Amino acid sequence: MRGQAARGGVNTNNEERDMRQWIKIGAGFVLAAGMGAASAAQPSEAQVRQLMDVFGVGRMLSQMNTQMAGVMSRQLPCVPASYWQSFVDANGTRDLTNRMVPIYQRHFTAEDIDGLLKFYRSPLGQKVITQMPATMAEGMQIGQQWGKQRAQGMIAELQKKGTIDAQGRCPAAPGVAQPAKPKGAR
Repeated sequence: MRGQAARGGVNTNNEERDMRQWIKIGAGFVLAAGMGAASAAQPSEAQVRQLMDVFGVGRMLSQMNTQMAGVMSRQLPCVPASYWQSFVDANGTRDLTNRMVPIYQRHFTAEDIDGLLKFYRSPLGQKVITQMPATMAEGMQIGQQWGKQRAQGMIAELQKKGTIDAQGRCPAAPGVAQPAKPKGAR
């Protein structure tokens, strides 16, 4: 009766009970969401660095730097080799790996990184690490050959249909203004 008197005769016991029930349900959702977030925790920097070590990221970046320095020294022979070696140092590799850690943290959970570490530390994972560069290089060569063949086939077909001329250019369309000739030109 006390609840009815306080609310002008309306039974608040039921309302209070309903409100408590909604609070319990809401708290359950908050806890469930929190548990979901906890199971999808962001990996630590240390976890990501472990994965990078298992992958051999530092070694790969160092090799890439060395290759890039070789290419640049051939393209610009006037630049001393000592200049290019400054790009191969450990500071550059460290700087790049520092920039890569947040990328891994955005795209993988701590659980994902643990699973990847487990896989890449396994014999099969180690084989993937050692064979993937050669596999990717061969795949890129095949992809380039395929792309070149496809492009040549498309160009030949378009030339045969008259869509493009022998030089691979679009012929002038009727009604399209041609560039103005300089004065005095015939």
